[in-house]
Amino acid sequence: MGRIASHPEGVLGTGVENGDLAKLQTELESTLAEEIERNEIALHREPDGLVISLREVGFFGSGEAGMKSTSQAAFDRIATILQQGDYRLRIEGHTDNTPIHNAHFPSNWELSAARATEIVRLLIVRDGFAPERLSAAGYAEYHPVASNRTIEGRGINRRVDIVILGHGVPEAGSTPGVSPNQAPEPGTNQLPADQTAKPSAIVAPTPTNARGVDGRLQQ
Repeated sequence: MGRIASHPEGVLGTGVENGDLAKLQTELESTLAEEIERNEIALHREPDGLVISLREVGFFGSGEAGMKSTSQAAFDRIATILQQGDYRLRIEGHTDNTPIHNAHFPSNWELSAARATEIVRLLIVRDGFAPERLSAAGYAEYHPVASNRTIEGRGINRRVDIVILGHGVPEAGSTPGVSPNQAPEPGTNQLPADQTAKPSAIVAPTPTNARGVDGRLQQ
């Protein structure tokens, strides 16, 4: 399935790409209107690109990394639209601040990383996305978009974000997020982080299944 590296290089800055993303957002909003109405999916723009938030209520069971079977149709519609372009995608797992400790995940770090890599696995295995287009990271509870003081806010924070970045796939032999003169840290498979990347993330390699996730804390 190939290697999933840290955040791909490039922040959107051209009018062409921003215009493309505006059209893409309109198409996604139309295609996902029912899920958006049910608050299972949200779309918004960030400096990095267009963000599709897959909220736990629609896509994941509590404390689980596998996607619900009932959400597959919506996910397939998203994948079909994204297949039409060559955008790079960063998949980010997020949780609320409620501690977790179950048989599969000792902390929110592992849960958020597992959910992100599960989405990556589906995009590669089911939908045929090139691994070079994708990256995965788990941020646990440290990048909330709503208050964790309310039930509604915690529900919004439990999500997987698909961040749609710029066009193009890195050249063969290069690694997204790392300049040509940078080298991997000795003894690790994690490359130095992009300066524009969010802090405090577990960046996970491609999973062999939805339960096996190894990650390393990225400063």
